[in-house]
Formats: sequence, structure tokens, C-alpha cells
Amino acid sequence: MKAVIPVAGAGTRLRPHTYTQPKPLIPVAGKPIIASIIDQLVEIGIREFIFVIGYLGDKIRDYVESRYAHLSTEFVYQDERLGLGHAIWVARHAFEECDEILIVLGDTIFDGDLKDILRAPNSCLGVKKVEDPREFGVVALGEDGYIKQVVEKPKIPTSNMALVGIYKISEVPAFIAALQYLIDHNVRTRDEFQLTDALMYMVEQGIRFSVCAIENWFDCGKKEILLETNAMLLKRRPVQKDIPLFENTIIIQPVSIGQNCKISNSIIGPNVSVGDHSTLNYAIVRNSIIGSFASIEEAVLHRSIIGSDASIKGLSQSLNIGDNTEIDFS
Repeated sequence: MKAVIPVAGAGTRLRPHTYTQPKPLIPVAGKPIIASIIDQLVEIGIREFIFVIGYLGDKIRDYVESRYAHLSTEFVYQDERLGLGHAIWVARHAFEECDEILIVLGDTIFDGDLKDILRAPNSCLGVKKVEDPREFGVVALGEDGYIKQVVEKPKIPTSNMALVGIYKISEVPAFIAALQYLIDHNVRTRDEFQLTDALMYMVEQGIRFSVCAIENWFDCGKKEILLETNAMLLKRRPVQKDIPLFENTIIIQPVSIGQNCKISNSIIGPNVSVGDHSTLNYAIVRNSIIGSFASIEEAVLHRSIIGSDASIKGLSQSLNIGDNTEIDFS
């Protein structure tokens, strides 16, 4: 089975960070979002990956090829961002010979075991019940327990089961035909070619889809969710034991401290990730993500995201600071 991971989006909700860094490479709990996704899929036995890249895609390709050289990887470029359905259609030639594929969104981290979706005997979609399904793709089940309707962000939902961004497709030729139908007939929803419309077309052709409940998922497209995911992953991982004894510094676990950091006269944690080669002096930081090569001095930060190479001095705020930024409030 091959995993198809679309990562061509511009990540506009996470600007300014995504002006210079693609969203899948933003660090969460000590490693990029895309690394958490790949590692989770490798754990369930997947070794072949197709990445649909676009905006800043070369950075994603460089990272994956250097970090995961032992895996089989292929990269397909999406010239125009015309929706998720279009992104998968662009990559169709890379998986047309497969018996099954697993589509996983490249900005979503899943909480729980994904093996159940692989064990399903037919095509299967990951879902979770939500309070307000209007902001999601939504499925409704028929009396036979199989999906009877798939709708993208319905104004009046007929169900509260939201698609969480993982899809197992067992009928690959029919899936490609459904995507091709959308393109040939210019079938768009919200001015884009939607994956949900292709899935609904397959349902109308009589193909059965089951659902698999996912414990939780984190769409890392907003600052608040990114910080929540960072805290959740840090709490679940073993305590980092290789942290050096920094001068006059208190470390409150859970944290992730990168390599070659210089930290002094500070209080770090809980729920803090610090990238490699960063410098913190007279800083109090909690519930935050600090990029690599950042410099924080005489600052109190909470619920903040600080990009790589950023420099902050003399501050007590909640910030959302992008890469290559320098701020001095002293």
C-alpha cells in the first residue's frame, strides 16, 4: 500500500510563519509536522509514499529525502492549487497500479492507532463526531451502516461525523475515474475540486465505504491548535533525559530542547519546544514553540510561536512571530 500525502497548500492561517517555511515543516514537540505523520505511518507498516508538493515544495522534498532516505518516496508537483481533489488527481499516475492507497492530509496529526482503518475489508474513511460539523467534510450513514452521503462543509449538516483527513481507498481504478469525472465536467464546490465530491460520486456508483472512528486529530493550521498539539505530544512522550545542566536555569517538564542550545538564567516549561542552536537568557517561557537559531533575552513568553532565526529582547507578551524576525522592546 502507498500513502498519498498532499502538502501543496500555502498555510495562510499560520502566517507569518508560512511565508518562509511550509506548514508541514513547522516543528511540533521537537520535530516537523510531516515527520510525525510519516513516523506514525511507518509504525503501521507503510514504506511507500507519494507527496503532492507545491508552495515551498523543494524544502519539503529536501527534508524528506535527507531524513527518510530508507523509504520509497515520490514527489508530484501541483502547479495550481485547485483543491484537494485536484491535488490527488495530479498524482494519479503514481498510484494507478496500486491495489489500495491511503490518503493522509499533510497538516494533520492523529491521536490513536490507525491500524483499524487498514484492516477494513473495503474502502474506509476516518471520522470523528464533532459539535459543529459545518466546517468539515461530513459523512452520513445509511441503514446498512455504510456511507450514503459525503458533503463538504454543509450549511445544514445531516450528520455530526466529520472527516478527519485519512482515507483508505480499495477501489483505485474507480477512484481515479471519479476524480477524472470532476475534472472533465468541471464539478467544483466552493470553486475547488473537492475530494469529498469524488467520494460521493463513487458512493453513487454503488461502491461501499465504511467508517473508522479516530480518537482525536489535530489540524495544525492555527496557532491555538498547533500549541495544543505540541503540549499533547510532549506529555505523551518519554521525559527528555539528555538535557544539559544549563546555568541558573529551571526546566519544567514536559519540554523538548534541541541540540547545541545555550540557555541561562531562565525558566523553561512546561509544554515548550526549543529548536536547535537557540539562545535563551533571562527568559521565562511556557506553552510555546521556539524555532531553531532563535534568540530570546529578557522576555516572558506564554502561548507563543517564535520562528527560526527570530530575535526578541525585553518582552512580556503572547506572540506569533515568523522566521527571520527581530523585535526589541527593551
